[in-house]
Amino acid sequence: MILIIGTIRLPADKLEQAKPAMERMISASRAEAGCLEYSYAQDVLDPGLIHVSEAWRDRAALDAHFKSTHIAEWRANWAELGIGDRKLTLYEAGEGIAT
Repeated sequence: MILIIGTIRLPADKLEQAKPAMERMISASRAEAGCLEYSYAQDVLDPGLIHVSEAWRDRAALDAHFKSTHIAEWRANWAELGIGDRKLTLYEAGEGIAT
């Protein structure tokens, strides 16, 4: 399993403008083969900080995600939305233990 955990930052006053693009990105990513989880969450104390959490079946699924139309469209919006300061880390993980 591949995990991507981290943050992106955008101006807090652009958050409402960014939400439709974020929703499209999340929905399209979750529909991809091999996507186990994909979410963005606004930080409670820092409104311009968005926490990113992704889980992919394997590297092939993630590689296909990186080539998708929806990720290209999402990245094309970054300048207009002021998205920057990306801090994302990729981890390779086992299946984990259900509790």
